[in-house]
Amino acid sequence: MRTVLVIDDNPAVGTALDVLLGLNDIRALIATSPTQGLEMLAREAVDLVIQDMNFSADTTSGEEGIELYRAIRRDHSDLPIILLTAWTRLETAVELVKAGAGDYLGKPWDDNKLLATVENLLELSEATRAVSRFRDERRRRRRQLDERFDLRGIVFASSGMERVVELACQVARADVPVLITGPNGAGKERIAEIVQANSARAKGAFITVNCGALPSELIEAELFGAEPGAYTGAANRAREGRFEAADGGTLFLDEIGNLPLAGQMKLLRILETGQFERLGSSKTRTVSVRVISATNADLPSLIREGQFREDLFYRLNVIELRLPPLAERTDDILPLAEYFLQNRAALDAGARAALIAHAWPGNVRELKNAIDRASLLCSNGEITARDLALGPARSPAVRLAPDAEPDKDMIEAALLRARGVISQAASSLGLSRQALYRRMEKMGIET
Repeated sequence: MRTVLVIDDNPAVGTALDVLLGLNDIRALIATSPTQGLEMLAREAVDLVIQDMNFSADTTSGEEGIELYRAIRRDHSDLPIILLTAWTRLETAVELVKAGAGDYLGKPWDDNKLLATVENLLELSEATRAVSRFRDERRRRRRQLDERFDLRGIVFASSGMERVVELACQVARADVPVLITGPNGAGKERIAEIVQANSARAKGAFITVNCGALPSELIEAELFGAEPGAYTGAANRAREGRFEAADGGTLFLDEIGNLPLAGQMKLLRILETGQFERLGSSKTRTVSVRVISATNADLPSLIREGQFREDLFYRLNVIELRLPPLAERTDDILPLAEYFLQNRAALDAGARAALIAHAWPGNVRELKNAIDRASLLCSNGEITARDLALGPARSPAVRLAPDAEPDKDMIEAALLRARGVISQAASSLGLSRQALYRRMEKMGIET
């Protein structure tokens, strides 16, 4: 049951609030002095505090209320507090609200207004606690991953990336092919490195081939090697292929969708038997290589068009790791930006909002380039939105996951996208207008 602690030296105030809150299924605890109130806070689970500002007879300065407020805040930084004022100067209550108090109400109060304020703050308090629990659990899982696996220094904070990294670590020990899918620049090679680093082949070579960066006539020679004179322009000595170089280790084939059909046939054979021949040679060679492939292409569509072998697809796709684009993992944007900055400069509030609002079609690679550029152009070591020069904000807006709570950066980014229109910003965040207003007031966000 929701619990409110009332701290007021007037027993009539405690009784009135006890009845009023009880009629609305809210449990009230009554304390008649600051000391008693702090003792109750130490032993009871309290969701909200309603405190008076004066406790001594003939005292109207509000100093006692300020001292009590600060004492509560020292041990309960997120606990919502409503101030009850009678004789205290209004400026004192306003200053405390600016310092983090939930609201202030004058005596005598309006029951409907007080109840509305209590309900709003209880709702916000529960949301804040849920977010805190969610983030604590996420940090706990991240610590466990760091302790159990070699994550190769990867930076992430989103649930989407956590699932991908965790799955990559889980499948690493199974010596089977892995297919990593996702857009260009999202970090597919880093995920491949994590699989390699946590596999039984961790001490073996990790060889990378970008199948999209080589002419089709050279890919086979690159992968399987070639004998002298095997093709026009071939060297006068035998050439070792990447499979031989990766023997005992891992071969990462990026942009696998660009592999020509002849190369696909040879790749299928080596995956099935570990055997191949160099170009221009009839000698069969055998290697032990784990293949991790990656693509941003729609391989099923290429299969339907006859450009990719279906049997090879199923051979490569024993385990698929889908890497989401950066636009779907907004929690990763600011940690990645800070990582790329390496303390060269600081991001101001406008820059942080602009980073969150941007669509990032170039994903992590685009983010790194934007940060590198802005760190060179900024003045006095502070990066602004103008330094980033990111262009129009994303459209449509990315909505929050059901278990997520918008932080200050996300709310400012939503307001930036909506040009200050509260209803549009609230809709993009999956909130009501009233809920967004409450969060803006608590976080000190102005339009």
